[in-house]
Order: sequence, then structure tokens, then C-alpha cells
Amino acid sequence: MAPQTTQQWTIEGQSGFDSLVFHESVPIPKLGDRDVLVKIHAASLNYRDLIIPKGQYPFAQRDGVVPGSDGAGTVEAVGSHVNRFKVGDKVATLFNQGHIAGSLDQQTVRTGLGGAVDGTIRQYGVFDEQGLVHMPSNLNFLEASTLSCAALTAWNALYGLESKALKPGDVVLTQGTGGVSIFALQFAKAAGATVIATTSSADKANTLKKLGADHVINYKEEPNWGEKAKSLTPGQCGVTHIIEVGGPTTIAQSLKAIQIDGVISIIGFIGGTTKDQPTFLDCLVNICTVRGLLVGSRLQFEQMNRAIEVNDIHPVVDGKVFDFSQTKEAYQYMWDQKHFGKLCIKIA
Repeated sequence: MAPQTTQQWTIEGQSGFDSLVFHESVPIPKLGDRDVLVKIHAASLNYRDLIIPKGQYPFAQRDGVVPGSDGAGTVEAVGSHVNRFKVGDKVATLFNQGHIAGSLDQQTVRTGLGGAVDGTIRQYGVFDEQGLVHMPSNLNFLEASTLSCAALTAWNALYGLESKALKPGDVVLTQGTGGVSIFALQFAKAAGATVIATTSSADKANTLKKLGADHVINYKEEPNWGEKAKSLTPGQCGVTHIIEVGGPTTIAQSLKAIQIDGVISIIGFIGGTTKDQPTFLDCLVNICTVRGLLVGSRLQFEQMNRAIEVNDIHPVVDGKVFDFSQTKEAYQYMWDQKHFGKLCIKIA
């Protein structure tokens, strides 16, 4: 018999992490013909999850939503017309549930788990079969729970523009040691690219080198790190792909590092905002593509998972894993930047 109720967290209001509310017993909706009931074994957090209860998220969200876009688990039951999955399959969640292939549109951009649609920080969840993918066979549940947002964002940044997709010998610059940056490092190295990473910590620099970074720049010691990065590239021509996570506070340095016809993928703004920032004219002067993106499609997710299996790539998971009951503490731990790589919550 399939379970009838689930424990879950919801976001009630925008008063910070106190907006996270635990519910002991919530009825599980009846499965529709195309629905899949998933027992969620693990979830992972992203910066986006932290700013939603603080009222700082710029995309679609609703009050009372179950948080979390990233999750992995097992199929417990399927609707009568489901043909993509069977009971017992191991699955991971798609960030934008309606984004199957191609570009986002005004409808699919509003289907983000943990924002507009109930997410993964619950014991059981009902999802349309189109909003799930099979887990990579080489990963456990904790590892697979990190893929939905950060990994797919990194993959889209490197491969989403087909005419400028990552090639062996390209140079990739990553910023910091968050989930997207580390996934980009791993994907780039697997593809035969050179990676330049930035960080502010000597300890983190050593870890980045162990993960394969060819060069690491301490941006506190080298505030003009954009020119430094460019000097490390062949012929000092510049970086091919930059994974821009800092946003307005770091984009000026990224523009100094990029090569002609290179791509800067803006995927976040963890550095906050500033009035003194580059303009569109700077993109022209540097003759580059500056691209904003929001995660990726299911087709890209499936392509990425094949690469993860073939190259036996394993996500970097922080050594501290939180229990389901410690969700608030997990949010605070990540907000305090105590994590390295992806921060996970064990649910089942």
C-alpha cells in the first residue's frame, strides 16, 4: 500500500529562516494518470533556497510552498498511463518541471520546484512523469540529490550555446567553491579543458587543485584577478568560458579575463549588488557573449547524466549532512558559508 500522508516543510511568509514550518502529517494527493509518487531519500540546498524565505528571489514563488528543487529517491507508485518509470526506479527531480527541451518560455519559467511548485524537502512527493529523470547509475542518493540545479546549471553554461559549446583545449574560469563552480570544474576537466579557479582561502585553493584546477587565484590577494587569469591563458588571449556566480560585484573582472568571442554565463548574484557595474557597452568593447541562464532542460539533464556515468564523475558533497528534522540548521549552516561543495539533507 502506498503511504497516505507525508511529513514536510513549507515556507510561510518572508521573515527569513523562521518562515520554515514543519508539518507532521499532510495528506498525499491522489495520483493522476501521468503522476509518479516518489519516496525522497535526499535533498540538497542551493543559494536560491536561502533567499526565497528572505523575499529576495526574483522568479516565481508562492506562499506555503514546499521548499527545495533538488531531490533524489525511489518510485513508490505510478499513475495508470505512466510509461517513463516503474516502481523501484531511482529518480532525480527536474528543476523547472515544464522545461523538457529547447528554451524556457513564459509558462515553463513558472514551474520551478520549491518556488512556484511544491519541492523536495518532504518525505513523499507527487510529480508529473515528465518532471523526473533516471539517476546516474554510479551515484548514491545523496550525490544524485545535488544534480537538479547546480550541476545542470553548470552543464548548460558550458554546453547550452551549441555554436560555442565547450571543446577540448578551451579555458574555463570558475568562481569560488559553490556547487555550480565545482560541477563546472569537474565537467570541464572531463572534457579536456584547462580550468582557472578563484577563491579567497588557501585551504580551499588546495582542495580545488586536488579536484583538477590547473590554476587557482586568491582574489583577496589578487583583486585584479581578471587580468591575472588572462595572463595564464595560451598567448594571453583570454578565457573561453566564465561561470559568473558573483554577479554585479565580479562581472568587471570577468570582462577583463574573457577572450574575444568568449562566453560569460551569469548564473547568480551571490556577491550582492553594486551601483558601480559594467554596462552593455562593455560587452561590445570586449566582443563577447554575456548570457543569463536559469538551470536547464530535461534533455540537457539526461545528456549530463550520461556524461556523469561515462566519466564516473561524483559530486562533491559537504562532510556535514543534516537530518530532515534539522532543515533550519542546514539553511543557517549554508548561509554562514560553512559548506564546501553541495550541502545535503538526508530524508529517508
